[in-house]
Amino acid sequence: MFFALIVIFTFFFMEFIAWFTHKFIMHGFLWNLHEDHHTKNPTSFFEKNDYFFVIFAVPGMACIFLGSFFPIPLVLPIGVGITVYGMAYFLVHDIFIHQRFKIFRNTDNIYFKAIRRAHKIHHKHLGKEDGECFGMLLVPLKYFKKG
Repeated sequence: MFFALIVIFTFFFMEFIAWFTHKFIMHGFLWNLHEDHHTKNPTSFFEKNDYFFVIFAVPGMACIFLGSFFPIPLVLPIGVGITVYGMAYFLVHDIFIHQRFKIFRNTDNIYFKAIRRAHKIHHKHLGKEDGECFGMLLVPLKYFKKG
């Protein structure tokens, strides 16, 4: 039970981490890696932005490794929470929103429509400044309205 609570807490805390890193790091000093995500090259499947998958996977893998082989409290469930969030992020962002794989195209689900609306607003800004909607799973209420 305690393990599951730590995994769930970590999963939700990762939404804050994703928002923070997206706003201040990806749209900050690592904009050179994130820029091609806002100005998509239609001839390439991969983006420099994809390096962030590796960057963000390292802490989760490290925690899972350390927690599996050493008796360090909390490390394994934290690693699982980070990894589960990463999987959710990939499914929502790359598969559902950006359709990098052509599945989950249409939905009538109000929550998923709100996620798409918020992300569309984020991508209307092609530069690193003046961005909005930096999170992924927590969406401002205004995007739940039909429009």
